[in-house]
Amino acid sequence: MTRQDIENEVRDIFLREFEVENPELDVNLREAYGFDSIDAIDLLLEIEKFLGSELTRDEKKQAMDIRTMRQIIDYVEMLAEKRRTTKG
Repeated sequence: MTRQDIENEVRDIFLREFEVENPELDVNLREAYGFDSIDAIDLLLEIEKFLGSELTRDEKKQAMDIRTMRQIIDYVEMLAEKRRTTKG
């Protein structure tokens, strides 16, 4: 899975789940799109589906400071890499 694959999936999640089309990479999601804590929980559930595994408590904690699309993509990329090295 490439970074572009991850970005495409995250953008698809935002369109499908939050009706946000083509969010900018570096804007604060809360300020620009009204993204709130309920949305964040929904996003984590979608990330779990995408990765095919449940997030640990620590992984969920790491998501608490995420504010931008770029940070979400970095986060999912880190999780995917962690799972790849754990399985491989």
